[in-house]
Amino acid sequence: MKIYFDKLYRYDRLQEPAGIALPFKEGELKSADRIAITQNGRKCMVQPKITSKHPDGSIRYLYVDFLADIPANKGAVLEFEKESDGKYEEKGVSVTQTEQGLRVDTGCVTFTVNNNSQNIFETLDDGRKHYTAQNFEGPYLKDDMGLYDINIGEWKIIDAGPVKCVIRAKGSNILNNKKVDFEITLTSYAAKSWIDVSYRIINTTYDELHIKSLVFYAKPDETVTASDDLFDMHINMGNDSTGCGDVLTDNSKENGPVYHTRGTGELEMISGKAPVSNVRTLVGSSNYKTDFYIGRDGVQVNKIIDDAYLVKEANEHFAEVFYGTFLADYTDGNDGLCITVYQAQQNYPKAVKAYDGGVAVMLVPEDIGNVVMQSGMAKEQRFLMHFHEPDMQMWELDNRSTIYQMPDRPCIAPEEFKKAEVCMDVFPEHLVNEVEIALIARADNHSRCYGMLNWGDSIDMGYTLQGRGGGKPVWSNNEYDYPHSCALMYARTGIRRFLDYLIVSAKHQMDVDVCHYSKNPLRIGGQWEHTAGHCKNGIMVCSHEWVEGVIDYYHFTGDERGLETAISIGDNILRLLDTPMYAKPGEANARETGWALRALVALYVETRDEKWLAKCEWIIDSFKIWEEEYGNWLAPYTDNTLIRVGFMISVAAGSVMRYYRVFPREDIKQMLIRAIDDIVENCTLDNGLFYYKELPSLSRNGNNTLLLESLAIAYELTGDKKYLEYGFKTFETNINNTGRAGVGSKKVIDDAVIVSGDSTKGFAQSFIPLVTYYKALGDTGLINNVKLY
Repeated sequence: MKIYFDKLYRYDRLQEPAGIALPFKEGELKSADRIAITQNGRKCMVQPKITSKHPDGSIRYLYVDFLADIPANKGAVLEFEKESDGKYEEKGVSVTQTEQGLRVDTGCVTFTVNNNSQNIFETLDDGRKHYTAQNFEGPYLKDDMGLYDINIGEWKIIDAGPVKCVIRAKGSNILNNKKVDFEITLTSYAAKSWIDVSYRIINTTYDELHIKSLVFYAKPDETVTASDDLFDMHINMGNDSTGCGDVLTDNSKENGPVYHTRGTGELEMISGKAPVSNVRTLVGSSNYKTDFYIGRDGVQVNKIIDDAYLVKEANEHFAEVFYGTFLADYTDGNDGLCITVYQAQQNYPKAVKAYDGGVAVMLVPEDIGNVVMQSGMAKEQRFLMHFHEPDMQMWELDNRSTIYQMPDRPCIAPEEFKKAEVCMDVFPEHLVNEVEIALIARADNHSRCYGMLNWGDSIDMGYTLQGRGGGKPVWSNNEYDYPHSCALMYARTGIRRFLDYLIVSAKHQMDVDVCHYSKNPLRIGGQWEHTAGHCKNGIMVCSHEWVEGVIDYYHFTGDERGLETAISIGDNILRLLDTPMYAKPGEANARETGWALRALVALYVETRDEKWLAKCEWIIDSFKIWEEEYGNWLAPYTDNTLIRVGFMISVAAGSVMRYYRVFPREDIKQMLIRAIDDIVENCTLDNGLFYYKELPSLSRNGNNTLLLESLAIAYELTGDKKYLEYGFKTFETNINNTGRAGVGSKKVIDDAVIVSGDSTKGFAQSFIPLVTYYKALGDTGLINNVKLY
């Protein structure tokens, strides 16, 4: 199996940490003990993690962290081997238990963490300077009640090397009787002098949490008083009308104490004017070339990101992949520390500053923006602490900072996923350019919504205009499992940005869309339905809880929180299914228990835990009773009507089919065929489309792609091509009317900067139906019968 790195950066990356998910067919790989990744005949340091197994116990998904040499301005091809001697020469990162906590040694940085402490680090040594707990403060939480104290609990080892070490601790922010929990995760790599810090705050109160500030300080001297004051820099280089970051400056005659430049061209000259022996301070941000403020003699420089800044700044990137970087550096004659905030613009408000007291990282700056976390909401934010030599060039700091924002992401050929049969078959043998172009456009053409609590989600204007948010925007909350569609799109194309879409949206779902704290046991661990404020006044129902995307996230990143979130959502679904709403078949519409069945089947396939099966069998039986009682899968609408809703029946059919593929039974097969026959017979309009819903007031032209999945299912079950013919017009209309992604307009709504585009619901709802129907058309040759522009 070949592993590919795309061409990316202009400088070599030697022994660069990377990770990849590798799929395997059942029985192909029994153990990861002897695997290897080789580059030019040399074995790379590897760290495998089995994330999923087949029923026979063989490996289904393997996530491998490894170190690779990636050449400047070129791609690279490596080889995966299932059997080797497993040896490599380098010494890896190690983690050991101490009496008080843990000790981590990367070979470049050694640090200790203590249980039940008030500081992240107890000691840290980078070979040039010895730091103590007093050199690092926070992150400190402040709200309208005041500044919270910090209590960090017991540190646990998540991944133990040799390529990377991950340790995690839970803690609490405490003020009087109020307690707001958090998680801190530290990730470090073999022979690297940087530490990736993740801080995940969780509103474990029953009230809104109005965050006034959330700040981390790194100080060169224990006696320094930390400060988070900010000021306008009042330096203007002029507009960059080309959008290429090429506005020139001339600092040759400037005497400071602050120098302003864009790009790296003047950095060497400025370094002579701002020597590190007298303390050099630096902040920078970018989306093209980095815009630097550099201070001499420890003078303060800072950068601020708020909504006004984002609205005025031009940017053409797909921001899930990259927007720009955001860094602050303090360097003196002894040592240097550069801290980069990950996706700061996307998660505004943010600020960084460097001054004679070190570096302040403001995950929420005071009096900038308005961050209000609802009860039970969580939010993870990350920053990279890069300890470096005093003589490291400023362009090198900028380079590592930018790579942190957009790391090299290796991939494998889509054929490997198809051969492994680990996911739904979304791999047509006959590719049609018009369809491929439309699918990519649908995946790309979604709104990007910036804001600390909004990034990874999108506003659904249909729901908003209907008034479902009471005049406020309605957030889609990953409806129809947008992360899962992104994962499948990535598997079938190998296009890197679809993996980034998956990661960003799944992280949002795990944090904001899931309830982490509540008085109501029917909410704990569950996912909120689309609503205003993400969860404000929201409800939880089985038709709007999804697990496949966060399971995909687990496979593709190795982050076990994805699987933990999926299990928590599944447990919530089980509790909801025991409520009176679902007690009588037919009282809820077909998609309610349909989506529940889809989630529970996915959890069984992933975990092989039979606790998920009891409700699966109960749902299958309820569908049979439903059909017997009403004649078909009809849905309650008005008090005196039961109607056909084709797309809801299709959700149910798709979910039952997922169960059937794991547990094939003739009675289930025939029930599915009858349900789809009913759609074809009763929901088809003379113009070739299907109607929306079965009432005179609702039987308008429908364009919902979910019915295409039902037709593809009927073909899969019967081999009869006639089912596919009913979908020609719906398929043509959707493919031919797909928009094209581009830069959209921006506007500020509450705590979000909205870049125009479709709701992520559009792609999430349509992708699987379109691609499975498209594959069936290709398999039968009927693709030649549809009219594509």
